[in-house]
Amino acid sequence: MKRRLQGFTLLEVLVALAILAIAMAAVIQAASDSARTQAILQERTIAGWIAENVIAEQQLENRWPDAGSRFSGETTMAGREWHWSVEVQATPEPDLRRLDVRVRPAGSDTTAAQLSAFLGQHR
Repeated sequence: MKRRLQGFTLLEVLVALAILAIAMAAVIQAASDSARTQAILQERTIAGWIAENVIAEQQLENRWPDAGSRFSGETTMAGREWHWSVEVQATPEPDLRRLDVRVRPAGSDTTAAQLSAFLGQHR
């Protein structure tokens, strides 16, 4: 008796390859999304640190800012250039000012971090 060797048909191999290709595409997409999310979180974290530094500098400067004033600057952190801006607002309490700080990467119009703090006048 002749024995027939059994194997996979061409159709079975093609179906298996199609399933594998779909699974690999999903894995690649998940890895890409994870890398993008990590980069966004890193940018926001660094921008938050810069905003905290700007507020700390204003507290240490011992200068009473005028309500409605705005000022800005640039700094380097983590090997990147950043632009920050501060808007000073009056509060119902005359010895208190609100500072709104916005930070964005240099060359970008998108705010990476925004932080508000209050500055008291020392008498």
